[in-house]
Amino acid sequence: MSSSNQPGPVATPAATQRSWQTPGFVIACGCLIAMLAFGPRSSMGLFIKPLSEANGWGRDVFALSIALQNLLWGIGTPIAGALADRYGPALVLGISGVFYAAGLALMSVADSQLLLHLSAGLLIGIGLAGASFGIVIAGFSRIVPPEKRSWSMGIATAAGSLGQTLFAPMGQAFIAAYGWQTALVLFGATMMLIPVFAASFAGAGGGRNAPVVTGADIGFAAMIRQAFRHRSYVLLVTGFFVCGFQLAFITTHLPPYLMGAGISPSLASWAMGLIGLFNVIGSYASGVLGGRMSKRYLLCANYALRGICTAIFILMPVTPATVVVYSAAMGLLWLSTVPPTSGLVALMFGTRYLGMLYGFAFLSHQIGGFLGVWLGGVLFERTGSYDVVWWASVVLALASAAVNWPIAEKPAPSSLTAQQAKA
Repeated sequence: MSSSNQPGPVATPAATQRSWQTPGFVIACGCLIAMLAFGPRSSMGLFIKPLSEANGWGRDVFALSIALQNLLWGIGTPIAGALADRYGPALVLGISGVFYAAGLALMSVADSQLLLHLSAGLLIGIGLAGASFGIVIAGFSRIVPPEKRSWSMGIATAAGSLGQTLFAPMGQAFIAAYGWQTALVLFGATMMLIPVFAASFAGAGGGRNAPVVTGADIGFAAMIRQAFRHRSYVLLVTGFFVCGFQLAFITTHLPPYLMGAGISPSLASWAMGLIGLFNVIGSYASGVLGGRMSKRYLLCANYALRGICTAIFILMPVTPATVVVYSAAMGLLWLSTVPPTSGLVALMFGTRYLGMLYGFAFLSHQIGGFLGVWLGGVLFERTGSYDVVWWASVVLALASAAVNWPIAEKPAPSSLTAQQAKA
């Protein structure tokens, strides 16, 4: 039997690379992009009070802009991923960095609600869709061999977490020293480093001539149809919805929940800092473990542990000790779903369309995030408590563990058929 009848990945010819475009250099630049992109986004809460007071708005105005930002981030990610798959991540990352910078700069002079929604919502949302770690991960998958792919995804996610840890105190220092408007301009100027670092991906990790591209080149529409007909991909996308629900709910509502339970505002803010710090460890460890053991088992364990930790936390009295322990535990589990999720997409369909297919999974994540934030606020106003959403988070976590269990951790049959047909 000829070797052409054997299923396997289809690799494109190697691209012309410059001597300085080593995989290590590209990975370093990609990690810096992930850190930069995730930083200001995770620090938006610092600007709610000064911006609202300066314009005489209620905080609901700013909240609507951030909600729009999250939705556009989710909707735009599969589009940005498809463009990165077609034209390479360098172009997408570079242009998105400019959108991000423009949104932050325009936000500093927003004196109308429409301008705020345009800047903080539309422009920053588009910038995040094309400059966050999802596109960086897709780029990494094209420059590293399969045995190091999970590690590279973990390090990109950890770098984004580091941005969350670094930019919050940096933003507060900028506001204290220069005022909130100048702080936004400085953040925007920092985002202009993204196009500079994105240049490292040119020729080294994108387009049809990328050096390590696997998967059948069957076109975007055909790949979308195949993906959503594949049971394991649908289960993976469904489970990722729960991740977004939990993360967005905790990010937005954990601080007021803690303060309502008698915890000091300083410890409530440190709780989010601890989550970001331990997230660096958890994300990196998840990437390393994903290269050595079953990715679906990692996901099942992550979601189950989230549910168990949250149930224990809400059943116990809220004290400084329980806050610290819960924050550290959730930090370890926070974004550690990303490396195995993106790794499973690459395993099922190869890396040619990874940016787009992971983008659809992330859209599910962001829809979950929107509902987590919205339901948290609505149900608190109606019941005076977060208990319903806390317990919903526990149930959803355990359900997601069950949903991820039957995932087939192997290339999708439809993908194998397409590869055989082209062989």
